[in-house]
Amino acid sequence: MRWLIRTAASTMAIGLAIAPLVPAHAAPAPSPQQWWFNSWSIQKEVWPVTKGKGVTVAVIDTGVNAQLPDLKPAVLPGGDLTGKGGDGRNDYDTRQDGHGTGMASLIASQGTRTGFVGIAPEAKILPIAAPSLSGPVTSKAVRFAADNGAKVINISQGSPSADIYPNQCPPQLLEAIKYAASKDVVIVAGAGNSGDFDNKAAYPASCPGVLAVGAFARDGKPWKSTQRQDYVTVAAPGQDVGFISKTGHVFTAGEGTSQASALTAGAAALLRSRYPDESAREIVQRLTATAKDFGPKGKDDMLGYGVISIPRALKQDVPENAPNPVYARLDKVAGGAGGAGATKPAAADEDDSGGFPVLIVGGAVVLLLVLGGGAFLLLRRRGGSGGPTGPAGPMSSPPQQFGAPQQFGPPPGPQQSPYQSGPQAQPPAAPPAGPPSGGPPNPPPGR
Repeated sequence: MRWLIRTAASTMAIGLAIAPLVPAHAAPAPSPQQWWFNSWSIQKEVWPVTKGKGVTVAVIDTGVNAQLPDLKPAVLPGGDLTGKGGDGRNDYDTRQDGHGTGMASLIASQGTRTGFVGIAPEAKILPIAAPSLSGPVTSKAVRFAADNGAKVINISQGSPSADIYPNQCPPQLLEAIKYAASKDVVIVAGAGNSGDFDNKAAYPASCPGVLAVGAFARDGKPWKSTQRQDYVTVAAPGQDVGFISKTGHVFTAGEGTSQASALTAGAAALLRSRYPDESAREIVQRLTATAKDFGPKGKDDMLGYGVISIPRALKQDVPENAPNPVYARLDKVAGGAGGAGATKPAAADEDDSGGFPVLIVGGAVVLLLVLGGGAFLLLRRRGGSGGPTGPAGPMSSPPQQFGAPQQFGPPPGPQQSPYQSGPQAQPPAAPPAGPPSGGPPNPPPGR
């Protein structure tokens, strides 16, 4: 898989408002490589209003290394569906350098040792170790999150077998999504990474009730491998987006809808903290209605309604009749009426006949596929090298360290990522200062 380390790419302004709300409060400074902070004007316009306090984000992934100084204050005891008896605070990723830890870092890292900060640093992370994606496993993870205080769920994973299921979603998982909706939980998932290859519909992003996120490139265009599907609702930065690995190293900008999904989940946490009386339905509607239209004019299958704009979502009034396709689909399959919190609990006897047109197969075949789906296929880029080719894998490209990785505690011995060629760089004395590489210090405001 090819990696891009840009030194001259311009930093896009993703929906900045006209003027700051209030002077910026003291806050941890993000790493200069985190270009999305400037583009969203996080320090000037978002953090003075909300940093995600009081909101728990469940990360259904490979687990999270809660011993890292950057994450330890944010990570709660969670769940473990691997059968190893843990509580989610260990990252079991063996294919990459800690996918679940990386997604958690994009949401709520404190930046205490590395300078890499999550966009919602006062939110809490509920880690759920569920590396295998399937109807039975993922439905348990979603229900666990809903029952243990999560107000946002991030699933940066996907399986390209959605077309075989009614409503493009395994029946057990759809019931769990209905249950989470009845508990007022926002569910976010990456749209998929094979848009320039087979472009197969991928669940859980394709499921009714899930906010499916496409990937936006730093050059202002859709990332070339983001999925082209009707279910894509919004987009977020997904190229040149790094993260903290489970070993405490900071990796350079990777690419994938995994990162886009995690950043959107962080944005949802910021909004839920700022608007605690708004339902999950209203938060998703707010994100959708205030997105900035990049790419083809109007809604498209790569970026949906546009790239989310956190400043606009915080400031703009959203009419009650604004589009809310995520919940419109869920209402259709759940038989519920519109409006905040209207979706019926999963225990109800619902009609699953709505949603996108799909191939409906016999019940016995569906049952066999659900039971046999413990491992899921990596949504990988065409022609990639070094990545997994077998079952199981999250939706992001392998990491590569930028410049020189940050480390915590006693320096470890030489390490080699399974997705890297060549030795890792040595840590610098201090992180570099100044604006993000290749991006102007003050991106122009968008409207």
